Amino acid sequence: MPETMPTVAILTALSLEYEAVLKHLTDVEKREHRRGTRARLGRLPGTPWRIALVNMGEGTLTAASLTERVLSWLEPEAVFFVGVAGGLKDDIQIGDVVVASKVYAIHGGKQTPDGFLYRPEAWRAPHRLEQAAKDALGDKAHFKPIAVGDVVLADSESEFARHIRTSYNDAVAIEMEGAGVAHAAHLAGESALIIRGISDKANPDKSTEDAGGSQPRAAANAARAAVAVLHELQPKATASQPRDSDPRERPFRSSTDAPTYGGDHIDFRGSTFPGPFTAKSVGQPPQGDGQ
Repeated sequence: MPETMPTVAILTALSLEYEAVLKHLTDVEKREHRRGTRARLGRLPGTPWRIALVNMGEGTLTAASLTERVLSWLEPEAVFFVGVAGGLKDDIQIGDVVVASKVYAIHGGKQTPDGFLYRPEAWRAPHRLEQAAKDALGDKAHFKPIAVGDVVLADSESEFARHIRTSYNDAVAIEMEGAGVAHAAHLAGESALIIRGISDKANPDKSTEDAGGSQPRAAANAARAAVAVLHELQPKATASQPRDSDPRERPFRSSTDAPTYGGDHIDFRGSTFPGPFTAKSVGQPPQGDGQ
């Protein structure tokens, strides 16, 4: 594929998340960094984007290190972190999609004689990416903060769970890598968007829900949401922009090229989408498995 195609990196932590994204790509090629990191580069049909897909593995430190590597290696215009998370609120259901409006790193602090004083860090979603996501998904996704830490939460009544409820009360989901991605992108001056499908409720039923297939379903919903956003997102303005155009505005494709919807409702909680994006845009993955 032409090297001049604009690139977006999609990063995942789990193999099932990686496979959920890979199904949407065509003309896939393998790349390997000199230090061993592997990527699949493929086209996203119906868009101008080349996708660099990387399965990083789990954990905040790994996410931060490999995000920086991908940014310097493949030079994407933006980074999407796509996959599953645990839900923290009663109105966030399994299968729902959350686009992180803000990412909290929840483990910073200082131990004092008066107790532990929390010193969280937070990164807001880049305005350009969040706007594209809102146009693409509307009320089909939750635009809310998420909490990130190196702990798998499977007890909603634990001291750790109570800490999240009191100190990060607006967070609706929890996962383990998003803060590393957001921090690395911030230091590089780049944009990162976190998109998570809810696979469990971060409670003792987590194992049962996972065994029932909630993770693949949530990963597929997150991947499809990311694809929808990329159909809406336009590459940054280039030198080919007309000289007399307003530099504050970028031309969009015609309405006939924009993503369309096959129904009035998308139920992210179902195993299928009863009224999804059309096959022309993001409804169905291309034929083949992208291998």
